Amino acid sequence: MSDAGEERGNGRGGEEGGRARRGYHHGNLREALVEAALPLIAERGPQGFTLAEVAREAGVSGAAPYRHFKGREDLIAEMARRGFDLFADLLERAWNGGEPSPISAFEKMSRAYLHFARAEPGMYIAMFESGVTVGADPALLAASDRAMEVMRRASEALVMRLPPEKRPPVQMMSYHIWALSHGVVELFARDSAGRKASISAEDLLESGAMVYLRGLGLLPPDGR
Repeated sequence: MSDAGEERGNGRGGEEGGRARRGYHHGNLREALVEAALPLIAERGPQGFTLAEVAREAGVSGAAPYRHFKGREDLIAEMARRGFDLFADLLERAWNGGEPSPISAFEKMSRAYLHFARAEPGMYIAMFESGVTVGADPALLAASDRAMEVMRRASEALVMRLPPEKRPPVQMMSYHIWALSHGVVELFARDSAGRKASISAEDLLESGAMVYLRGLGLLPPDGR
């Protein structure tokens, strides 16, 4: 059955339970399913919704999602892939080739990380909290690697400011930065456990990053 056929087969005149159909257009069923699933995973978590519910939100029949996805996990993997692509784009723009300086560009990347987690909670959960196996999907792995590559290039630009004998491994440094950013997001930026900090998540992440860079010798003890 074509996508248009799925729309007609729903037989509800463009509405589901009194709600207008979300984002479904002829030939764009896959996109409509992803868009319908994002608020569900954000509100309920990766195990809190079914493909049948996604279909209802998209305004199509219960069988329609299986035209594009083998099951819920497959749909979550697609949300994660799109999330990593968007995430990589945001990090790339924030890094901006290390301009005007690697330190200031690094700070922008930190803010971009927090912005993404807040602006795209559904994608963020699919990427980092769903248990999706990144390496099992070549497209998902490529998207994840692209985001990590921005972190790696930023780390490399920073460590090149140090004498060769004092440079930490670039990959290790990029993992440290990612882990620091992720920890602040999980504990404070999304308020997932009701935790409150006396300073903003942005300031918390920036100060943590500066402590880390200062410890490596990339910043003077009393300034930048």
